[in-house]
Amino acid sequence: MLVAKSQDLSPPLSAVITANLPSLNPKNPSKTPMRAYLLSSLSFFRPLSSPQLRFFRPLIHRSALPRFTPSFSHHRCFSSPLFSSTQVSFVDEKERGEEEEKWDFSSNENEAFAFEDDGGVFAGEDMKHLVAPVIEVKELEELPEQWRRSKLAWLCKELPAHKAGTLVRILNAQRKWLKQEEATYLAVHCMRIRENETGFKVYKWMMQQHWYRFDFALATKLADYMGKEGKFTKCRDIFDDIINQGRVPSESTFHILIVAYLSAPVQGCLDEACGIYNRMIQLGGYQPRLSLHNSLFRALLSKPGGSSKYYLKQAEFVFHNLETCGLEIQKDIYVGLIWLHSYQDTVDKDRIKSLRKMMQEAGLEEGTEVLLSILRACSKEGDVNEAERTWIKLLDSDGGIPSQAFVYKMEVYAKVGEITKSLEVFRKMQKHLGSASVAAYHKIIKILCKSEQMELAESLMKEFIESGKKPLMPSYIELTDMYLKFSLHDKLESTFLECLEKCRPNRTIFNVYLNSLVKVGNLVKAEEIFNHMRGNVTAGVNAKSCNTILSGYLSSGDILRAEKIYDLMCEKKYEIESPLMEKLEYVLSLSRKEVKKPVSLKLSKEQREALVGLLLGGLRIDSDEERKNHMIRFEFNQDSVVHSVLKRHIHDQYHEWLHPSSKLIAGDDTPHKFSTISHSYFGFYADQFFPKGQPVIPKLIHRWLSPIVLAYWYMYGGYRTSSGDILLKLKGSSEGVEKVVKTLKAKSLNCRVKRKGRVFWLGFLGTDSMWFWKLVEPYILDDLKDFLKAGSDTTDDFAVESLDINFDSASDSEENTCSD
Repeated sequence: MLVAKSQDLSPPLSAVITANLPSLNPKNPSKTPMRAYLLSSLSFFRPLSSPQLRFFRPLIHRSALPRFTPSFSHHRCFSSPLFSSTQVSFVDEKERGEEEEKWDFSSNENEAFAFEDDGGVFAGEDMKHLVAPVIEVKELEELPEQWRRSKLAWLCKELPAHKAGTLVRILNAQRKWLKQEEATYLAVHCMRIRENETGFKVYKWMMQQHWYRFDFALATKLADYMGKEGKFTKCRDIFDDIINQGRVPSESTFHILIVAYLSAPVQGCLDEACGIYNRMIQLGGYQPRLSLHNSLFRALLSKPGGSSKYYLKQAEFVFHNLETCGLEIQKDIYVGLIWLHSYQDTVDKDRIKSLRKMMQEAGLEEGTEVLLSILRACSKEGDVNEAERTWIKLLDSDGGIPSQAFVYKMEVYAKVGEITKSLEVFRKMQKHLGSASVAAYHKIIKILCKSEQMELAESLMKEFIESGKKPLMPSYIELTDMYLKFSLHDKLESTFLECLEKCRPNRTIFNVYLNSLVKVGNLVKAEEIFNHMRGNVTAGVNAKSCNTILSGYLSSGDILRAEKIYDLMCEKKYEIESPLMEKLEYVLSLSRKEVKKPVSLKLSKEQREALVGLLLGGLRIDSDEERKNHMIRFEFNQDSVVHSVLKRHIHDQYHEWLHPSSKLIAGDDTPHKFSTISHSYFGFYADQFFPKGQPVIPKLIHRWLSPIVLAYWYMYGGYRTSSGDILLKLKGSSEGVEKVVKTLKAKSLNCRVKRKGRVFWLGFLGTDSMWFWKLVEPYILDDLKDFLKAGSDTTDDFAVESLDINFDSASDSEENTCSD
């Protein structure tokens, strides 16, 4: 008998390291990113238990578990009936929408947690010594017939050399004699020679055969190898196969899948890791290892405070498990949990107090990070006494006083109305550190504006401008808000114009100026500004802008213009303020038989074409289990300059379709993720682009490739390379891609195709890129033309995305971690 041995794989996950993560090296904060630290120390572990053993189920009350908000799944494999009601969604999208970046840098919510402990063992190192279940298969020599042995040996040699399509055709040709035993041998052989991708394809082919019998050991082994290679989608696919068979995945599969999710720089993977971790305890009854607890906890704190604060319940759950299982709780766990609590909108002072007491009982000293967290909490509560005690401790500490501490202390005094003391703290900061930080300028100017200290605010604003620090926009907004409150419209206008010279246009300050013009009755200028906002993608108009200009027209009796704004608001599905609606009903009753009510939702021609382009570029549609209702999920790259402009335009364009949690309520800055309501209207697009939950290229795509479609495809899923060529990303079959290429050629657009894993890249090179640009340029957003224009080399003046692909080399059939 042949026993399949586990591979001693050194996980290549450490190669997937995201940039701009918090520093872990106090001596050189720029050299040790969080994700790298998570994976660099992963080395020696005790073996996990075999799947045949019974497992201890810790007694954890259900109330301790984070509650999940039902949502559409991001992955096809989440549709398993067993878990369809427990989709992972740890962040209240409405809260996230309201708390998106509001141009207030004084909150310091962009700061990430700094870990003090560089030691310890983390979950990735356990994978080197995992005990895999034993798969017993016959030796090749033990098979009865010579022809069978020869064919099997030929398949073992041939299959790894072929792509998925050819591999399936070869296996289909052997269906007359290839059964469970032989197919299992093939899959095991592929794993033994580390051709795990081929083994996975053989496994998926086996599942489609009528003779297939589920093999728990084979599925576990293959899932573990996929996870070790960072192929979290395939690992999750097999994980769900195991569950669909009514079995509980082994501890190793849970562990490896969590590590694979934590190691991937893909949006949403952290939430999925949390979901698998919770199921490991709830469903499997396992006790995760200390390393896994620590790795997940550190990942929860790897984002800036403004984002990490939504993971408080999950962090508390990890802490609860550490306590319940009697495991060692490191100092960073205590400090990180206090840090998370300090970022909450409503601070739980008792919980922070109890955590500090636990630290004291464990003999752990409070460092600068804890003291900063206490000051942050005091700034939200206005607790002056506690802030003063914490300040004294900071003065006595070896590390000195961080700049954030001054900002928090200013805010503490402002909360209790002691504005003079806030200003004194600001001046002490300048003296102590040599200069004030940008966050300190934002905070003190905001405090002075709110307290109506106009002269001081103007003086500090002048000082801020002269310092050369940026951004200035938050402080300009505070000043204009103050001028509007005091009806100082001349000062407001001069400040607005000064802001436009020094800063990028912003919808918030445009709305303040528009409101000022309406209040003074300058409707001609107000209309000019409103039209400028409509034509400027960076600024744009929203419900507030429309209500402001509408109130001006109604007050002046300009019925025709009021009707035009009303029609625009109906088209955009903007909500009209109640007092204005009462006036409108009377005014419109004089000129119309009835007041137009919002009509049933329907996509306009431009919306339809834009949607097709976005779908070609990688936009996803999630469907419910019965495929009756469908939700469009808009996701934009946070680090992309192009996407930062495009997301605002898309948010405005599909405003009426957006889910209430995705509409901007308190903030004026568009989130990088938002979604539409779940609606049957999107069924056509779901059936065309995602008929079985996976992206395909529609058969009728040749009818839809208009210049507008191509423009949105380019803006969302395309790139301009460093040499000025244009690349478009496309997922689907080879036949579908060929149809797209033929359609483009019929439009005199020649392109070359390169396959990288599951993704096809269409390259418009040299003069072909210029022809493509001439076709789409009229439909590219004005603010993006300089970033996307073909033929010009990338310069340092623009943060243009660059992705160079060699179209002369053969297509790559292997998937990397990101495409997985």
